[in-house]
Amino acid sequence: MLAMEQISRMSSCERVEAMELLWESFSKEGIDYPSPDWHGKVLAERSEMIESGKATWLSVDELQAQRLHRRHRLPAGGHCGCSSDDS
Repeated sequence: MLAMEQISRMSSCERVEAMELLWESFSKEGIDYPSPDWHGKVLAERSEMIESGKATWLSVDELQAQRLHRRHRLPAGGHCGCSSDDS
């Protein structure tokens, strides 16, 4: 099992790759973990925004680019340099 000390020594790219592997394992094996109560509240608020016509939409590419640049302050079109078999 990984310890926080081991994770702290990983590069950002290695951490992202580890998270991707974890999500892949959940998608294949499933996850038995209850959603917290606040999830229902957030979903209700979002449904209300959609029904009222106040919701705004982004494509998946737009959202990923927005989040990547905001969190990592990468230049436009930039990436972290990770190599992946999926690319």
